[in-house]
Amino acid sequence: MNAVVGRHDLLMVTLDTLRYDVAAELVAAGRLPNLAQVLPDGRWERRHTPGSFTYAAHTAFLAGFLPTPVGRGPHPRLFAARFGGSESTAPHTWVFDDADLPTALAAAGYHTACIGGVGFFNKRGALGSVLPGMFAESHWDPELGVASPTSFEAQVACAERVVGALDPDRRLFLLVNVSALHQPNWFHLAGADPADGDTRETHAAALEYVDRHIGRLFRAMSGRRPCFAIVTSDHGTAYGEDGYTGHRLGHEVVWTVPYAHFTLDPGQW
Repeated sequence: MNAVVGRHDLLMVTLDTLRYDVAAELVAAGRLPNLAQVLPDGRWERRHTPGSFTYAAHTAFLAGFLPTPVGRGPHPRLFAARFGGSESTAPHTWVFDDADLPTALAAAGYHTACIGGVGFFNKRGALGSVLPGMFAESHWDPELGVASPTSFEAQVACAERVVGALDPDRRLFLLVNVSALHQPNWFHLAGADPADGDTRETHAAALEYVDRHIGRLFRAMSGRRPCFAIVTSDHGTAYGEDGYTGHRLGHEVVWTVPYAHFTLDPGQW
């Protein structure tokens, strides 16, 4: 990352509540054609999240604690705040002295921007302002939120405006918290009815919806220079497994998440 920071634009896409099993099944079945183009070897990496709900996971991510590879560690990190005795800071790790990654990247000359999705980004109160408050520019409105059937299209359009308004010579770090996977998601499945509620199948349909539009986001972020992208879930969610529904709980479908990082080259999209 020491060769990337300062040269590339940076994109972090958090697919809020996306389960690893659903993500892996869909890409293996050819149902995610756009994401399959950029996932290393065409597959998601199975990782463990540091938080079981949005606020906890994103606070960790933005301190440099991305989802951890499955298996024995220590696992070297891409970014890390300087911390004595850290076993996951390696020579390739970009080490910073600030408490969070957006502040550190701003000090390194980046414009930092956040496009929110779920309520922890809505800026409607003190708690909903913490995460977006880390960024120089932040966006949220109901059309980007969980109740909107076109939330991701609106988020991509917002990202295009953020990139278009920026000086071409200014590096950009953009976080997009994708709300489409989060409950309610029943409306992404053709023929579904609100009375049927959210299911593993509607969750999968929401991911297919995101895949249909994510190429526009990749094109916008790689139009000026190479872009280093991280695409991950912040946590999974349960649909009745072992009697559990939702997240903020310790179940395998919640703590196991899909992860990938890769470089988007200009003209690739």
